[in-house]
Amino acid sequence: MAPGFRLPGPAATLLTLALGVQTASAQTNFSNWLDGFRDRAMREGISETTLSSAFAGVEPIERIIELDRKQPEGRMTFVEYRDRVISTHRIKRGRELLRKHAAILAETERRFGVPAEVIVALWGIESSYGEFKGRFPVIDALATLAYDGRREELFTRELISALRILDQGDVDRGNMFGSWAGAMGQSQFMPSTFAGYAVDADGDGRRDIWTSLPDVFGSMANYLSRIGWDRRYIWGREVGNVAGVPASMRGLDQKAPLGRFAELGVRRADGGPLPYADIDASLVVMDEGKGPAYLVYGNYRVIMRWNRSSYFATSVGLLADALASGG
Repeated sequence: MAPGFRLPGPAATLLTLALGVQTASAQTNFSNWLDGFRDRAMREGISETTLSSAFAGVEPIERIIELDRKQPEGRMTFVEYRDRVISTHRIKRGRELLRKHAAILAETERRFGVPAEVIVALWGIESSYGEFKGRFPVIDALATLAYDGRREELFTRELISALRILDQGDVDRGNMFGSWAGAMGQSQFMPSTFAGYAVDADGDGRRDIWTSLPDVFGSMANYLSRIGWDRRYIWGREVGNVAGVPASMRGLDQKAPLGRFAELGVRRADGGPLPYADIDASLVVMDEGKGPAYLVYGNYRVIMRWNRSSYFATSVGLLADALASGG
């Protein structure tokens, strides 16, 4: 209704009653869904105490459903995305934090074999170095998405994983915040990822990716290491002079020895020759061949498993390089 518009008295009464019936019906539907979910969660080993505590006062959050269904308008080019994600401020702050937390990062790198600058780059892009950990209660968010039904099974599994985290005492419900989709803490792990890869690096008996930097860094590095990070190599590099590479050799699905790309005239971005290494590479040219070109290796694919976006993976690699250069 427009501002200042008023319904006649009987009509206003009918509208109020109708809205009240809709609200009551929605609450009943959610309550019924929650009863069924509780039965499943208990069958999967979640304690009744945790369920009672976790679901006290839980209601669907309409804003989360709106965000889940919202389609992005337009699309940035990779250069636009890169310049937004790898800002001068983010590089400067990342270098400061590399120095500040050098001891923790050195121990993490020694233990898991993932370079400190890669960990910090992921930390910076995922949560702006811990400044953004999400504002939604994770249980409420996941219950909303599971109840909504668009991806019911996915979010039902994530909700059970989140309840298991509470059951194990890693965090309490009041501090379990994340994104609207349930990604948690400074590393933005989904609950299932947390269950499989989070570590208690500081030895306090809890895996705390919200406030403990040893746990944040260790969990991120453990994930990358476990899914195949190879400490012998970098992620890739920007290259130029790619016109001689045929279409059949382009794209992440195609691999060829690094030396083969050198034979076809590919050079470093600064014009220098490619290094010699006994490794397969893939040529990724952004924005359907119109953007920058990169030769990438197995570690790039590892980052892609973190987030299946070439924009994201390339930006993590570029930010890591910028942090490692030290200015």
